[in-house]
Amino acid sequence: MADWGFPDFDGHEGVHLFSDPASGLQAVIAVHSTHLGPAAGGARFWHYATPDRAITDALRLSRGMSYKNAMAGLTLGGGKGVVLAANPGDTITTAQLEAFGRAVESLGGRYVTAEDVGMSEERMKVIAGQTRYVSGLPVASGAAGGDPGPYTAHGVYLGVKAAAKRGLGTDDMKGVRVAIQGVGSVGGGLARLLARDGAILTLADVNEGRAQALAGELGASAVAAEQILFADVDIVSPNALGAVLHEGSIPQLKAKIVAGGANNQLATRADGRRVHEAGILYAPDYVINAGGIINVGLEYLGQGDEAEVMARIAKIPERLEQVWSESAANGHPASDVADEIAQRLIGR
Repeated sequence: MADWGFPDFDGHEGVHLFSDPASGLQAVIAVHSTHLGPAAGGARFWHYATPDRAITDALRLSRGMSYKNAMAGLTLGGGKGVVLAANPGDTITTAQLEAFGRAVESLGGRYVTAEDVGMSEERMKVIAGQTRYVSGLPVASGAAGGDPGPYTAHGVYLGVKAAAKRGLGTDDMKGVRVAIQGVGSVGGGLARLLARDGAILTLADVNEGRAQALAGELGASAVAAEQILFADVDIVSPNALGAVLHEGSIPQLKAKIVAGGANNQLATRADGRRVHEAGILYAPDYVINAGGIINVGLEYLGQGDEAEVMARIAKIPERLEQVWSESAANGHPASDVADEIAQRLIGR
């Protein structure tokens, strides 16, 4: 099968490029699989050095969503939207949001969007003015839906505790040293939950002021973003952007466990084996960070309320245990085991 020049092309059902000169929109929507249902996955607004990098990100993220939705037991396939920012720090405009909504609508329901980096509930409302195929909208108290961030953070928290139990022999987080990379919606929520349990936290963010403020609030330490992965801690939790685990960074890790909410933490598949061979317990990202898509997925599917969302998120440790047990039994990296399980579920 041709890879079209993109190593991360993986039998994607469709890769759609959109331009809207009137608004300045440039966007990619990648549909990886609709085997289980419509391809669901958030849209992110981000600046990329080249358009090729934006396409690569969409390819990798959409494949991850196929795996994530399958492992979460959702009747949804995997897709992803990427809207290109012209410059770092740009804010997406209303006109661009509307144009993106029309792009989503043009796919006729094959792709269902929601919020990701650079988006919000309010921006989803603008998109929803142009398409039916959107989730993550403001909802009434007790209903499924709304901002996925807190639900992702809760799932990652449960996954971190499961990893501590398997890798450290305890799920009592008091005194456990955790380094958190990225303290936005997910990482910040995780930090608050772990601080409540008495974990010793080291925080970092590209926005140094945000990390320092949260550290002051929680009695934690803050370090420079480039140092956080290599802190002398028990657990490293990546919760920013992806590809942080690679040939250069993995040998410098001091932690026994990597468990965080960032998508695509491994730069390449080979890096999963590097982590495994280093004796580090790895929580596959699309298993541990499924809380947000469970929330907005059930909202879109109309399959339950917030209590059902939380009940499904509570199963994340069980799915991680399945991966780790198979990895221990067959000697394969946890990342490969998770891929193999997910591929079976999506008919590949």
